[in-house]
Amino acid sequence: PAFAILYSLVALLWRVPHFVAGVYAVLSVACFAAYALDKAAANSGGWRTSEGTLLLVGLLGGWPGGLVAQQVLRHKSVKTSFRNAFWLSVAANVCGFVVLSSPLVSAWSRLST
Repeated sequence: PAFAILYSLVALLWRVPHFVAGVYAVLSVACFAAYALDKAAANSGGWRTSEGTLLLVGLLGGWPGGLVAQQVLRHKSVKTSFRNAFWLSVAANVCGFVVLSSPLVSAWSRLST
């Protein structure tokens, strides 16, 4: 809920392109699916998805799906090192979203051309 409020505020203040919400949605579904596949592989002894891959998909914008997967599937929800890296990637993504959406980026791009 906190990110939905932040996203809405940023979108109202700085006109976030509409496709950004779609990117978050698609990557969230992909991230949830990656967690689900990894959980199934962990249970069956099959090929696992690397933690780096799960974190990368989350960092790119799929972290809401990863967060839901951790709660619903009870996967990757206890390992402290992974949880710390996950929340660091969430913070990096949210900061990146705010900075890239801000007028600072468009002002800087105008200055650099």
